[in-house]
Amino acid sequence: MHERIGQEVTARAPRLWDVAHALHREPELAFEEHAAAKLLSGELEDAGFTVRRGVAGMPTAFTAEAGTGGRPRIALLLEYDALPGLGHACGHNLIAAAGLGAALGLQSALLSVSSPVLGGTVMAVGAPAEERGGGKVREVAAGTFDEVDAALMFHPGVNNWSWSPLTAQVQVQVVFHGRAAHPTGNPTEGVDALAALLQMFGALNMLQRRLAPGGHIQGIITDGGRATNIVPDRAEGLFGLRAATTSALDELVVQVTQCAEGIAAATGTRVEASRANAGYRHFRDNDVLSSRFAQHLRDTGIRLEEPTPGVYLGSSDIGDVSTVVPSIHPFVAILGSDQSDHTPEFAAAAAGAQGRKVMLAAAWAMACTAADVMSEPGLCERAWARQRARAAAGQ
Repeated sequence: MHERIGQEVTARAPRLWDVAHALHREPELAFEEHAAAKLLSGELEDAGFTVRRGVAGMPTAFTAEAGTGGRPRIALLLEYDALPGLGHACGHNLIAAAGLGAALGLQSALLSVSSPVLGGTVMAVGAPAEERGGGKVREVAAGTFDEVDAALMFHPGVNNWSWSPLTAQVQVQVVFHGRAAHPTGNPTEGVDALAALLQMFGALNMLQRRLAPGGHIQGIITDGGRATNIVPDRAEGLFGLRAATTSALDELVVQVTQCAEGIAAATGTRVEASRANAGYRHFRDNDVLSSRFAQHLRDTGIRLEEPTPGVYLGSSDIGDVSTVVPSIHPFVAILGSDQSDHTPEFAAAAAGAQGRKVMLAAAWAMACTAADVMSEPGLCERAWARQRARAAAGQ
């Protein structure tokens, strides 16, 4: 079966690279990926998949299914949004092409093999807005993954890691309300909301020093007043919070809120602190599946390792998927470890020879992992057992 999948992916390699390049040439931002969604869903529809567009209320989201319609149901995730000013500097064009290749290769291999133990549903999930907005968060809430047994994707990077240490994250909006006054005409009548917000930055700088590994706070001022000769009666800040686990993030939100309330009490202002978005949960790797993916990828000449202890790589909405479905999110390098994604150099690599090699290898390894879940007795059950164990342990 694995050999057959390899043949099917290899046969599609030129078209998959054309798709990756088409996405790279025309980068689209979060929730604006109309051309990408049309291209990808069209490729799947032409191959015989049943396509549903506008999933979870998002015009650029879709699902595509093929197979028996039963379980196990394997979701291959496609990301395709780009970064402002940098295009595909996170390599989502490669993620989309690899997911497409895995879905098409697996479907064709299933059609060519007659086996009483091989069955289930191949599902490609078009997931917009990973960089900003969290398309997968909305898809989870809409029930897209309710009948899914495994969610598989890879991410190009600068390390070959079998799983991703992705933190939980959320944005918190803090608004201080004071009282306007002339700074020299009647200064004692003013209550400076901006001064309170600046105190907030100082307090959070102290809090940052005490955070556990994976914790982080970064803030900006989004409203600091309108004129220098008016004491600001309103000041607003937006703070990005991260933590190694979702529960630790919840605790950090409480601490930030308490800081704001304390500063308001000390400065005579009134404050409102609230979550500005749904945020992302931390990623839970399913090592039953990620080890199988690494095993297959090794056959292509790419060896994955465990992540460097204590190193965290941002956040992603795959975290929300991983709370409800056994999931994988390995990193496969297209640049050296002295480089970084979200750079012009990474954008160039996402359209280069190493990007092509990694995309095709990941497509094959994901399709083989999916086939194993469909055919190997007990593998799906072991993945779910691991999922439940991590949830019970609060990991």
